[in-house]
Amino acid sequence: MHHSWGSQVRVKVPNYQVAAAVNNKLDRAFENTATQKIDLISFIQNFAPKSTLLSEMTLEYLDQRHLVSKDSLRRSMELLLSICGDLHVAAYEREDARQFVKILQQRGLKTGTIRRYVNSINAIFNYSFVELDIQKRSPFERLKIKGEGNDVVIRGAFTNDQLHDAYDEAFQSTSRVKLIFPILGETGCRLAEVIGLRIEDINNDEDIIYIRPHLSRRLKTKDSERVIPILPAAKMAIERLSSHNMPYLFPEYTSHQRCAATHASNALNKWLKKRFGGLTAHSARHSFRDRLRAVEAPLELIDQLGGWSSINTVGSKYGNGYSAEQMRNCLHQLSFYVNDK
Repeated sequence: MHHSWGSQVRVKVPNYQVAAAVNNKLDRAFENTATQKIDLISFIQNFAPKSTLLSEMTLEYLDQRHLVSKDSLRRSMELLLSICGDLHVAAYEREDARQFVKILQQRGLKTGTIRRYVNSINAIFNYSFVELDIQKRSPFERLKIKGEGNDVVIRGAFTNDQLHDAYDEAFQSTSRVKLIFPILGETGCRLAEVIGLRIEDINNDEDIIYIRPHLSRRLKTKDSERVIPILPAAKMAIERLSSHNMPYLFPEYTSHQRCAATHASNALNKWLKKRFGGLTAHSARHSFRDRLRAVEAPLELIDQLGGWSSINTVGSKYGNGYSAEQMRNCLHQLSFYVNDK
C-alpha cells in the first residue's frame, strides 16, 4: 500500500502545554530584560510549538542524514503509516508499536526484518522528540518481538564449483544483473557496495576498487571503507559493465539521487535461488570468508578485505593495515576461475 505522506489531519498540541511553556519563557524574559519592551503577541505566536506529522519528520530525518538510498527505512515508515495512520509524532503510544509488530508477524515477516524496521522507526522518533523538544520516550524503544531469532535460517555458502558455474552463466548471458555475481564472489563485497560503485572508484591500471561512501550510497560501518584488489573474474565483469559513459557502474540502479540495491538484490536472487538451491547473493560473502580461511589468511587481513569490524585484539586497531600488494598476494591464492568457454 502506497501512503501519501502528510495527507491526514494534524493533532494539535494541548493548550495547557503551550500556556505552561509560555509562562516559563516569559518569567525568564522579564528577569533578563526588565527595561526592554516585549511584543507579547509575537512572542506567543512564535513560541507556539508546531504540530508535526510523523511523515514530515521522516522526510526531514532523511534530508538531514542524507539517507536518500535508505529504502528499508522508507518501507518501514510506509508500513507504520498504513497500520497506525499519520499523526503528530507525540500521539503514538506503546500499543501502536506493539500492534505494528503483531501485524507484521501475522504477514509472515521474519523477526530479523521486523527488528530492522523497528530500529529504523525508533531512530526517527528519537530524532523527532529531540528536535521538537518533546519529553517522551520513543514508543519503539526496547520493543520486544515474540520469538525473535527463532526463525533465523543459517545461510549456506557456494562451493568453488558452484561459483565457477555461476560465473560461466553470467559471462555467457547478456544479463547485466548476472554480471554482478562475479564481482561479489571475488571481492566479498556487500551487494550495495557493488551496486553503488562509481566509475571513479575503479582503478583499472592497478586492478583495485575503492569502497567509499558518497551521497547516493552510505556504508554500513566505518570499517567498510577500504581498498580491494580485483581478481580476473571480477575484472572481466567490471570491464563488460563499464562500457558506457555514465558515472556509475550500474546506472540502472544508482544515480545522484538513489542507490536501489534492494531492486538489484531481488533480481539477482531470483536467478541464484532457483539455480543454486536457495543460495543468495549474500551467500557469496560467506563463501569469500571461507575461501580466505582455507588459505589460512590472517584474521585481520580477512576483516580488512571484507570490511568486517575486527574485534580480535586491541592491537588490530593500530597501524595502517595490510597494503594492497599484501592483499593481492593473498587473494591470488583464491583465484580459480578460467573462462575457457
